[in-house]
Amino acid sequence: MPLRKIRLELARDKDFPDGSVERGYELTAPLTEDGHFDSAEWKNQKEKCTVRRFWHNEPDEHGHLAHRGSGWAFHYDDEPADEDEPLYKLDRHTLVQGEYISVMEHDGVLRTFRVVRVR
Repeated sequence: MPLRKIRLELARDKDFPDGSVERGYELTAPLTEDGHFDSAEWKNQKEKCTVRRFWHNEPDEHGHLAHRGSGWAFHYDDEPADEDEPLYKLDRHTLVQGEYISVMEHDGVLRTFRVVRVR
């Protein structure tokens, strides 16, 4: 199964009423034909399941998709596991253009991101 490159951009919220194309994530992950995350395939290719966090006026962070307990998180290469950013119900969402997913960021704020591209 080929890996997909997925771009998430900050959806609108109280701080960003129009959302933000300058804040988000680009991740590489296996998806099923209908856009669900494929955890079985992740086991075979987890070293290739990477993430880049981009945030206006901050350096990019690079890491990978990690399985934590019963959930999933972004783990950054130079950070301890307690700094991971959990993904809200990754296993239940579809990662197709126009859909949304939430991430609990470093600052403890749960933010919603829109899927803007899947290649």
